[in-house]
Amino acid sequence: MDVAIAGGHGKIALRLARLLAARGDTVRSLIRNPDHAEDVRATGAEPVPLDLETASAEEVAERIAGADAAVFAAGAGPGSGAARKDTVDRAASVLLADAAERAGVRTFLQISAMGVDNPPDAGRGEVWAAYMRAKKEAEDDLRARDGLDWLILRPGLLTDDPGTGRVRLGPPYVGHEPVTRDDVAAVTAALLREPGARRRVLELIGGETPIDQAVTAAL
Repeated sequence: MDVAIAGGHGKIALRLARLLAARGDTVRSLIRNPDHAEDVRATGAEPVPLDLETASAEEVAERIAGADAAVFAAGAGPGSGAARKDTVDRAASVLLADAAERAGVRTFLQISAMGVDNPPDAGRGEVWAAYMRAKKEAEDDLRARDGLDWLILRPGLLTDDPGTGRVRLGPPYVGHEPVTRDDVAAVTAALLREPGARRRVLELIGGETPIDQAVTAAL
């Protein structure tokens, strides 16, 4: 399988690339900063320098042409303002989806955020509200596309604890527990190989079910 990952230097993306490369898949990791190329190569992926905030859909389509699947794992990250929540968490996802359609990459997995169906908590500030709006609008854009076999994965609160290999996965609503980035990457890798994991919204938290069983049950 040939997989293109947007946000290739992110914490989930690096873990995902390592898992995919280890099982023999070809991985192209799109990165904004060329200085991150060596970190990407260490996972077994090919670094593809490309800034999704300035690139055109045609440019992105050229970089992902021939891939079997595209994964949107990008994010503006902590410390960024409301404007970049829109340009990265929303607009870059829309751009990648446009590019995937142009390039004929039908499978599109978007890593989103839990809680986007609810009004943002005003007490968490404007930047948080902008983040949640961006994720929701990116989801809405993806769901409206007939040219993609999309899947939206909404993990709970992310942690850097070692993966447990056990999760709770299903349609909304599954709970509020945290989930490790290791387990998010492992679930994403498993879902990419499941032809039935298309046109669905799935939520993911830590749990008691082994990942392979959780994926089968969710589908």
